Amino acid sequence: MKRKKDDLDRFTEKLLKQRPNLAEGLEKADRAWDIAFQVYDLRKKAGLTQAQLAKLVGTKQSNIARLESADYTAYTFKTLEKITKALKARLEIRIVPQTNSKSAHL
Repeated sequence: MKRKKDDLDRFTEKLLKQRPNLAEGLEKADRAWDIAFQVYDLRKKAGLTQAQLAKLVGTKQSNIARLESADYTAYTFKTLEKITKALKARLEIRIVPQTNSKSAHL
């Protein structure tokens, strides 16, 4: 069942119309949160500490902590591949067409 719009939804829509760059920023932040939580979750499920994962990847623990931070967005494809391999996972990257409404997924 689809929920009804509330005041926060209406305010968000109005704000996004007034500041289109805000929508891009929110999308970027959403992707960063997603990657951070995926790395954290896979590491925990593997029973690894940040230091142990760092050793497998060939980096420092502080770099793993940075990757697990939701405000970090400077990871490289190569780094994500190393982490994915160390966590015995598969890296998937998709490029999808934009929808007409940027706020459609909010």
